[in-house]
Amino acid sequence: MYPFRYTRATDLESALSSLADDQARPIAGGTNLLDLMKEHVMRPEQLVDITRLPLQTIQKTADGGLSLGALVKNAETAAHPEVQQQYPLLSKAILAGASPQLRNMASNGGNLMQRTRCYYFYDIATACNKRQPGSGCAAQTGYNRIHAILGASEQCIAVHPSDMCVALAALEAVVHVRGPKGERRIPFADFHRLPGDQPELDNHLAPDELILAIELPPEDYSQHFEYLKVRDRHSYAFALVSAAVALQIDQGLIQSARIAMGGLAHKPWRDLKAENLLKGQAPVRACFEQAAEQLLAGAQTYAHNDFKPELAKRGLIRALERATAASERKSA
Repeated sequence: MYPFRYTRATDLESALSSLADDQARPIAGGTNLLDLMKEHVMRPEQLVDITRLPLQTIQKTADGGLSLGALVKNAETAAHPEVQQQYPLLSKAILAGASPQLRNMASNGGNLMQRTRCYYFYDIATACNKRQPGSGCAAQTGYNRIHAILGASEQCIAVHPSDMCVALAALEAVVHVRGPKGERRIPFADFHRLPGDQPELDNHLAPDELILAIELPPEDYSQHFEYLKVRDRHSYAFALVSAAVALQIDQGLIQSARIAMGGLAHKPWRDLKAENLLKGQAPVRACFEQAAEQLLAGAQTYAHNDFKPELAKRGLIRALERATAASERKSA
């Protein structure tokens, strides 16, 4: 480690004031930031402890949705009765991530802000445009088995590591943030960025803004859902491919479909064309195969991850089949 200043914010205004320093970073659970500091990947000069801020509640919204406080722990969120009943997809995705110890420390807001686990991003002896813009991308010619096949650029082929965020993307959550200019709402689809020519920027949150809460809309996707995660080992491993699927089925036809995939891109990946292919259709494998083909149509592989498109297709099809049968499993 290295010397840095530590400030404990007592209220939201004091936290935002401290974050006006562009060398300051907020810290809550610290499950990702402290690792990055130990590896000298990030070296903030000041840490602003925000754990005392009043952002630790889960409550119903006026329209029947749910607001998840940014400082609520991941484990608490997954176990909350309202989440389990109304948004079981989110609960299942959270429980697929990390380990119980980390879920007990990690905050909801911090989960959105976690950074890629690309080997080269963590290794300061290698070239990485995300860590040091303009230095190059060692992953493109190196060992790139876990890397992106969608939405990548010549500057970066890293993937976003979160499980929780894949479910939030499928549920079309909204992120509430606050900064010096006031509060704003960011649709989840617009929160994270693709790398483009600025891979050092992971999302559209300004450095002097804080996440206040994550709002879940009231749509009911509690009957037909699935979160499927394909990884090298069953516990404490990041996804090679993951799929969050939520369906509304009535009279044997899919009325609405939400699909988000992880492990494929710099952000949770959605394809509205793939979702639209399912609407009005019977939930059968042939239909699921068409949606999977559409979602992976633009995939670009590298030397060590050419297995990913087929793995993603199979994973998505299986997730859709499981989602179709979800209510039957619950009643069995």
